[in-house]
Amino acid sequence: MNFQLEQFDKIMEEVIPLFQQHYLEIAHYADIELSPDFERYVYLSSCGAMKCYTYREGETLIGYAFFFIKHNMHYSKSLQAVQDIIFIQKDKRGHGSAFISWCDEQLKDLGVQVVYHHIKTNHNWGSMLERKGYELVDLIYAKRLDGEG
Repeated sequence: MNFQLEQFDKIMEEVIPLFQQHYLEIAHYADIELSPDFERYVYLSSCGAMKCYTYREGETLIGYAFFFIKHNMHYSKSLQAVQDIIFIQKDKRGHGSAFISWCDEQLKDLGVQVVYHHIKTNHNWGSMLERKGYELVDLIYAKRLDGEG
């Protein structure tokens, strides 16, 4: 197991197949096409506003966690990390807890005060986060306005 910080532009081609696996597993609105804004990911990663943490076995990418890093608009002195996307291939998820702990340490070293994870209700791994000291603080509701789904 090998965890590391990487620049998005260096891993973009490797990430695409995992994005597709992730989408097929968890997309709530599966009729909305997966179409990542790779240019924005590259830009945010290059200027430090997004951190790309990866989980590899040897050279093979098997997981990732991307966090947006910013000072909160309501708490301007608090640097916070908001998980954009996190995924580990199904057959490698036994090290997910260690990966989260490692990401937390990396974020702490950057001066991040609070980390937020969002979790799909039908793929709820919140109990693992609670064992790591996370608290449930928000619920998010979604509504389709285009008449689909």
